[in-house]
Amino acid sequence: MNDLSNAVLRDHHTSPFKPIPSLVLYILIPIFVLGLSVSVFILIAVHNALFFVFFLLLSALVLAFILWNTRHWATKAAVLFFLNSLPESDLRVAQHGELVKITGLVSCGSLSLESSYEKATRCVYASTLLYEYKGLTLQPRNVKRSCFQWHLEYCERFSTDFFLTDRKSGLRAIVKAGSGCNLIPLVFESKLVNTRKCRILSPHLTKWLRERNLSAESRLLRLEEGYVQEGSTVTVFGMLHRNNEMTTIVQPPEVISSGCLWRKLLLPVDIDGLILRVSPMAGQSVNQNSIQHPER
Repeated sequence: MNDLSNAVLRDHHTSPFKPIPSLVLYILIPIFVLGLSVSVFILIAVHNALFFVFFLLLSALVLAFILWNTRHWATKAAVLFFLNSLPESDLRVAQHGELVKITGLVSCGSLSLESSYEKATRCVYASTLLYEYKGLTLQPRNVKRSCFQWHLEYCERFSTDFFLTDRKSGLRAIVKAGSGCNLIPLVFESKLVNTRKCRILSPHLTKWLRERNLSAESRLLRLEEGYVQEGSTVTVFGMLHRNNEMTTIVQPPEVISSGCLWRKLLLPVDIDGLILRVSPMAGQSVNQNSIQHPER
């Protein structure tokens, strides 16, 4: 079993401006201050607002570009576009050591998972995220956190090895998503609990919190859960290994760049791991019992 919980927490606490390099931001801020000063000086001294308006439009475009990329980085949009651009592979003709994109049906291996909140069984991937809304507070433990935002308070995310039956060839391969694998999941997490309208926690949620030594006080919480069960249709991108009669798909040994997606105005991102994506055709069957409601 592969515990991905620490990776989730690490991603949520990284720079909010990824994939924009920090050096670029350190350069842009002084340039903005200098440009604003010059444009204001020209406006006052020469009474010409053309340069000032041009500077504001250019700054708005740069800011929009940065926000566009940071928003899509959080949703792994660049990884999704990269995966969609690749052709489907065929296990019959794919060679050893080749990067492959295989779509097919999932079946459990020797170990299966159970989702944390809904208790869905026979899963190969399960993720449960608990968010808390931080309002204006004077508590010392929250001084380093932004107010009026949702913050990830707790997470459980696991994956395990599973079998994947190629829909093109009918051949079956073992996907090594278990221990030691850096998995990049493109799996939608449904909102199961949202206490925004009602802060009173249900007995089920209270029990779930206490089992994990989390505070069961009434507060604004949002719980999301996503999982991939046996029988789901998924797409996997990784490196193919052939050993006698055994065919396995493992994570690529090196980091892969998605490249610049100019049509989407997205900067390149590094892809370091095995990609697991739920097929759009079967996206609704995964977590099909997960519906959004105020409390449960």
